[in-house]
Amino acid sequence: MFPLGPALIEVSARRLLNRLHTTHGAPARTAAAEFPLVSAALDQHAAAVRDILDMGIEGASSVPATVLLAGYVRGLLDHASPANADTVPFVSGAPEGTHGWLNAGWLQLRLAGVCLHDAGRQG
Repeated sequence: MFPLGPALIEVSARRLLNRLHTTHGAPARTAAAEFPLVSAALDQHAAAVRDILDMGIEGASSVPATVLLAGYVRGLLDHASPANADTVPFVSGAPEGTHGWLNAGWLQLRLAGVCLHDAGRQG
């Protein structure tokens, strides 16, 4: 019998990443096509995400990459939640418009970097 738990976890992870692609990934890629500065920042963040997943998580090879990425995103968003607003001055919502990405914060770029890494991984 096929274990349902792992399949549901992967479906949930993919749904989270799909939403993130809509809110951050696609708009950031549009901005990156127009502004080399945004493109460079996204590349650096995607590389950092790749390095974290490849070298920073023990036993990561036994967990689907989608689940690892979604877990990383959830951790970032939990850390930036309103409960931590006094110690974590990050904005997670996507910047307004293409030009907004020129002033994007670290978390916004990191979330878009997750999308870039995920898109590259999917090929």
